[in-house]
Amino acid sequence: MAQTVNDENFQSEVLDSKIPVLVDFWAQWCGPCRMLSPIIDEVADLAQGKAKVVKLNVDESPKCAAKYGVTTIPTTILFENGEASQAKTGLFPKSEYLKILGL
Repeated sequence: MAQTVNDENFQSEVLDSKIPVLVDFWAQWCGPCRMLSPIIDEVADLAQGKAKVVKLNVDESPKCAAKYGVTTIPTTILFENGEASQAKTGLFPKSEYLKILGL
């Protein structure tokens, strides 16, 4: 299951991570985001030990969303070595998220 991050712990949980981190930027009111949630949880389970998968609610943590230019949700961004390396906007099959993580 994907863990939740926010503006306060984004640095320590995502940017300082030694392994790649896939961040799902979402909001409660977003229908496609709710459809993506179980997929993201499955990806998190499959990625254990190889990558981290986390969720960030853009309504509760607007600073991170603004910093990374997230204006449409759902958006997923892969962070490697503290840098955003790939971004996808929209809802995709689980295989796409696994591919992003190299799994």
